[in-house]
Amino acid sequence: MNIKVLEKMLVDICRRQEASDIESYLSVLEKINMTLAREGEDIRPRDPSGLPGGLVLLKLNIPTVIVPDLHARRGFFLNVLFHKDENGNTGLDRLASGAMQIVCVGDGFHAEKRGLKRWILAYEEYKKGYKHHINMDDEIMESLGLMEMVMEVKAAFPDNFHFLKGNHENIANETGGGNFAFAKYALEGAMVVSYMRKFYGDEFIAEYYRFEKNLPLLAVGRNFIVSHAEPANFFDKESIIEYRDNPEVVKGLTWTDNGAAEEGSVREMIDNYIKAGERDNAYYFGGHRPVPGLYNLRADNRYVQIHNPGKAIIAYIKEDKAIDLDNDILEIEDRTEEIIGEME
Repeated sequence: MNIKVLEKMLVDICRRQEASDIESYLSVLEKINMTLAREGEDIRPRDPSGLPGGLVLLKLNIPTVIVPDLHARRGFFLNVLFHKDENGNTGLDRLASGAMQIVCVGDGFHAEKRGLKRWILAYEEYKKGYKHHINMDDEIMESLGLMEMVMEVKAAFPDNFHFLKGNHENIANETGGGNFAFAKYALEGAMVVSYMRKFYGDEFIAEYYRFEKNLPLLAVGRNFIVSHAEPANFFDKESIIEYRDNPEVVKGLTWTDNGAAEEGSVREMIDNYIKAGERDNAYYFGGHRPVPGLYNLRADNRYVQIHNPGKAIIAYIKEDKAIDLDNDILEIEDRTEEIIGEME
C-alpha cells in the first residue's frame, strides 16, 4: 500500500465519529487473518498444525519501539506512527523502509481511566437491553477504530509490526483457553459481547474471535523480551509456539498480577531466550498493570512495566547499544490535532 494512502486511512479512522460499517470491517478482518496465517516461519515458527506459533523472533539489526496497552486510544497510536525521528522520518516511514520495528503489548479494547464515566453510563444502557446506546456506541467506535488501525498497519508491514495478545483480546468474554471474563469499572466484557451480538452479529464476532486467536504472545529481541504481562512462570519455546493447545501459556503471559509470578520466572526467561553475551543488560518489558510514572521495575529490576493510561509512553530500544531505561523510555508529544490538520 502507498504510504500516503495508508497515512490518510489511519487519520480518517482516528477522527471518525461513528464505527465502520460491518461489511467494510469484515473485509479488514479477512485481510488481517490472512496476513497472520501467512507470517514467515523465520519470524513466527510454526506449530505442529502448520500455523504461526505464539513466538515472534524480532529482527536484530534495527531498532524496536515497544508500545504499552492501547485501550482504545486512537490518538496515542496515531502519534506513535507519526512520531518523527531526528531526520524527520515518521514511524510509518521507517516501517515502510524496514528501518524500524514496532511491538505492541496488546489490550486494544476497553477504554480505561478516561472512560470511567462513560462505562458507568453505558452500564445503564446495557441493563435496559441497549434500547438507547449512545455511550456504548462511542466506546465501540473507539475500540474497533483503534483495532482497525492496528490491523491496517499489520497488513501493510507484516514483518516489522507486531501486536501481542493481551487479556482484553477476548471479544467473546469467554472463560477458557487462557481467557477470563472481564469486569473493572462495570461489566465491560459482558457489555461488549452483548452489544456486538445485537448490532454486529455472530459472523462478525466469530471473525474477530479468530483474529484474536491468531495473535502471538511473546516477542524476543537481541537484549529484551516482550509480553503483555509478567510471565507467571518459565515457559519454553515449544509451549509458546504451541500456545493454541496450552491455555496455561496464554493465561501466564496475559493475566499475571503484580506479585503473582513465580520467583525467578523473568530471570529464567531471559537466560533461556537471550544469548549469553547480552543477558546481563537484558530486560523483560510488559504492560497490563498501570504504573504512576514512565515505568516500574519488578523481578529484581529486570521486568519493566510501561503502561501509564494517562501518558503516551514508548520504549525505544536501539539495535546496537545497551538499554538505558531512563533515556530509552519516553513520553511522546501529543500532535493529534496537528497530524489530522495536515491531512485536511
